[in-house]
Amino acid sequence: MNVQVIERDGEPEYAVVPWADYQALLQAAGQGGATPASRPAVDAPKALTELSALREAKGLSRDELARAVGISPHYLGMIESGERQPDAAILRALAWVLGISGWQA
Repeated sequence: MNVQVIERDGEPEYAVVPWADYQALLQAAGQGGATPASRPAVDAPKALTELSALREAKGLSRDELARAVGISPHYLGMIESGERQPDAAILRALAWVLGISGWQA
C-alpha cells in the first residue's frame, strides 16, 4: 500500500492513500465504498461562490486561510474557482475561520 504521511510540527497528522487502496480499506472494514462516479453531486452553498470575497473581507491571504483550515493553498484556490467541492469537514473549518454560519453539510 502506498501511503503519504503529512506531518505538522514533526507529528503525523494525515495519511493519504490512493483511491483503490482507500476502497479496499473500506471493504475490509465492512463499510462498502463508493466509486467517484457514484458519489452524489452536492450543490455548493451560495456563499461558497463568494469564498474569495469572504476571505479578502477578513483580511486573509489564500495561504493564511488554507493553513488555518488545514488544506493546501492550491486546493483552496480550486475551491474558490469552483473546480473542487469541499467535504463537510472543510466546509465547517472554513465557516469557523471566516465566522459564518450555514455551511453544515
